Amino acid sequence: MTAHLLTGVRPYGEDPADVLTADGRIAAIGPDAAAQAPAGTVRHDLDGLVALPGLVDIHTHLRQPGGESAETVLTGTRAAAVGGYTAVFAMANTTPVQDSAGVVEQVLRLGREAGWVDVHPVGAVSAGLEGRHLSDMGAMAHSAARVRVFSDDGRCVADPVLMRRALEYVKAFDGVIAQHAQDPRLTEGSQMHEGAVSAELGLRGWPAVAEESVIARDVLLAGHVGSRLHVCHLSTAGSVDIIRWAKARGIDVTAEVTPHHLLLTDELARSYSPLYKVNPPLRTAADVEAVRAALADGTIDVVGTDHAPHPLESKDCEWAAGAFGMTGLETALSVLIETMVAPGRMTWRDLARVMSSAPARIGRLTDQGQGLEVGAPANITVVDPGVRRTVDPRAQWTRSANTPYAGMELPGQVVATFLHGRPTVLAGEPVAREEA
Repeated sequence: MTAHLLTGVRPYGEDPADVLTADGRIAAIGPDAAAQAPAGTVRHDLDGLVALPGLVDIHTHLRQPGGESAETVLTGTRAAAVGGYTAVFAMANTTPVQDSAGVVEQVLRLGREAGWVDVHPVGAVSAGLEGRHLSDMGAMAHSAARVRVFSDDGRCVADPVLMRRALEYVKAFDGVIAQHAQDPRLTEGSQMHEGAVSAELGLRGWPAVAEESVIARDVLLAGHVGSRLHVCHLSTAGSVDIIRWAKARGIDVTAEVTPHHLLLTDELARSYSPLYKVNPPLRTAADVEAVRAALADGTIDVVGTDHAPHPLESKDCEWAAGAFGMTGLETALSVLIETMVAPGRMTWRDLARVMSSAPARIGRLTDQGQGLEVGAPANITVVDPGVRRTVDPRAQWTRSANTPYAGMELPGQVVATFLHGRPTVLAGEPVAREEA
């Protein structure tokens, strides 16, 4: 494997250093890295740019199999690499559902063939996402995909007995249940956050308690059986309070927040554009402030994009007919810089924790999220934080254009991404495997 020398980068935004990769690992960091470079090393002059460990997304929808009109494993993972990611967890709500060893191994194979990032399939909790019977979690856990994260995301595991059984089952192989916290009865027909704006617009409201009540139930169940629970896309101040309470009592729960819930509010629904229609819905400014504070103080563990691509016809329509979901892989890092790093609420090391090491730990990855250290896998993202760019859906690499940030100016540009020592992105552009 070709060695690469990254000169003048600032690991975690700190002092400049040269970084040498060889044989898929970080071989040296510091002033003597160049002297250790073997013959044939490729040099990349990246003076002053910030180097981070490769980003890991705990929550990605790649749509394949079955939803190729919106995204494929190839297009989605290429977009992920452009966004600075080196690993993604692919959610189970595909067609067929990822509820068996055969389907998760198919997704694993597609990811390896694409080669842009490591793809880790998420297994369904219930067979067919129907919420009635457990899926074959054991077979998926012991398959070639070694599934450790299980979720019916897109749907809530609403039955408390089924949820308890799932939490008990995954203990055998150190798995985790990632819950989509949404009481289906409280949100039937709901279109946006329940509050002043929904009342003014005449759209059926989605109450915060529909999320919070499920989280409260599930942290109690997780504590009761002694299992791991992960809460997907937490979005309300009340949910933050419940997670904080659970952690203070030693319950093994982790939580994620999406970039869009860190930046956008329900006020955007006044446009009636389905680009701003998402599940859970955009909340109030007070909720946004609460989740920012919780991410900064560690109550919320990770940022998950919930990258949810849709074909044009699913978003270019009236609000009620629009699909829930937003793309996010290519903009997540920029949103975190805008909302957390630039205001001084988080350091670059903090960002690396919530976007790399913590999601890798939750998903039990051993070759991702290991940080920028000699001997660690050479999964590296290099970002220019001084660039500000206007988001153009036509310039993105995802197959779908349903970004809520279209026309917005955001900071930061991923300049280079290295996956196990191989460049997947250089000069901000994808690098074909044969060119690397």
